[in-house]
Amino acid sequence: MPFVFRSGKLKFFFYSNEGDPREPVHIHVRSGGANAKIWLEPTIAVASTGMISTKTSPSPALWKGAATGR
Repeated sequence: MPFVFRSGKLKFFFYSNEGDPREPVHIHVRSGGANAKIWLEPTIAVASTGMISTKTSPSPALWKGAATGR
């Protein structure tokens, strides 16, 4: 799984061949034992396991940055 970038303890990554049928474009986020999947199209949406706290969840600005490459 290639890592896209890291922000503090958050690791953003993707799988190159995931799902059949293919899911919309998304990226995975991991921090310790917590995981999240952020769909980037058609709008940004999040599924999370253990990333409920705002202290461990990426901010909406970070999600948008991940989606746009900024």
